[in-house]
Amino acid sequence: MVEGVRTSPRGSDGTGTEPAEASLMQRVAAGDEQAFADLYDVVAGPVWGVVNRVVRNGTFAEEVTQEVLVEVWRTAARFKPGKGSTLAWVLTIAHRRAVDRVRSHQAALDRDDRAGRLDFRRPFDEVAESTISNLEQQRVRQCLSALTDLQRESVVLAYYNGYTYPEVAEVLDTAPGTVKTRIRDGLIRLRDCLGVGQ
Repeated sequence: MVEGVRTSPRGSDGTGTEPAEASLMQRVAAGDEQAFADLYDVVAGPVWGVVNRVVRNGTFAEEVTQEVLVEVWRTAARFKPGKGSTLAWVLTIAHRRAVDRVRSHQAALDRDDRAGRLDFRRPFDEVAESTISNLEQQRVRQCLSALTDLQRESVVLAYYNGYTYPEVAEVLDTAPGTVKTRIRDGLIRLRDCLGVGQ
């Protein structure tokens, strides 16, 4: 189950009275955090179930579930009670996000595979390649040292140690949103330092 996801007997199986859930959605749309916490209890379990069935990867399922719940918070005003139940609306978002994650992951694998086959056929100078690689590593280390300690810790855990956002948050005992912000800001500073895209 998703780390930190709260479930209640009413929410774990997706049951509950739709008028109450629709009322929660209206309050969430108005920015009511307690209403969101109550809605979270109702929908988090079913969302994780749908996402996990699509992505078939526990770590991805946790990340996508969190993304879905954030999207529900941000877009609650778009919910139209007359067009279906609250849970159906939320699970539609969950299914769409999960499918997008699978497609994105598969596209990345396909790109890596194509790049690997191209690189395999292309001869290269091992000494030059090694020298360039060492110089690039030195530049990256210099740019990493220019980050704040918190940014550097988050980036290193995520990109060098292969931790997911929730795992980085757990290691650093920090909220996942804060971790994402640190990583994003750190990557922007690294990009600027390395001159990527300039």
